[in-house]
Amino acid sequence: MKIFLLSVVLASPGSPSTVLTSASDVSSFSFYQRGSVSEFLTFFSKTVVDRTAQGQRQSVQENNYTAHVYNRGGAEQLAAIIITDQEYPARPAFSLLTKILDEFTTKVPQSSFSNPSAISFPDIQTFITKYQDPRQADTIMRVQQELDETKIVLHKTIESVLQRGEKLDNLVERSNALSAQSKMFYKTAKKQNSCCVVM
Repeated sequence: MKIFLLSVVLASPGSPSTVLTSASDVSSFSFYQRGSVSEFLTFFSKTVVDRTAQGQRQSVQENNYTAHVYNRGGAEQLAAIIITDQEYPARPAFSLLTKILDEFTTKVPQSSFSNPSAISFPDIQTFITKYQDPRQADTIMRVQQELDETKIVLHKTIESVLQRGEKLDNLVERSNALSAQSKMFYKTAKKQNSCCVVM
């Protein structure tokens, strides 16, 4: 699971979108491919944002990439987009998009949207590195993982109890067999003793 690009985009209806801030992680590609991959990711993100209506969320797959976009619209007319591999789950991606839009609107004044090169938002790089693990973005996923781990421990405990229970069953069975053998021994001994009565 990998995040390749995370961007906040000014998505005014009727005009082409403008990237306000962006961070990418193309370290998994060879040095010579990184420039081309970065260009493709930027083009792909702007294209998807331009085709997403205000107030909507959507996911678009292209080859090995999935773009999750949230065009919040409203007064700010902002959208956020994350491009990941196909394994990255959608729910944490959309949680991250909502979180980054909230952070961006609180830290960057709307008056600076007209000059994107002057916008300083270093948090976006922190987001892209921190949320490479989707469990960090989604508390439900984190709780699910903890539940899965607890389930594994419970299964191991139940298995050990069952093994112990099987051993107890074997002991009870052996004691029943022993009781039957003792009764047989008693009867045989009584027969043997009855023929030789000494007076």
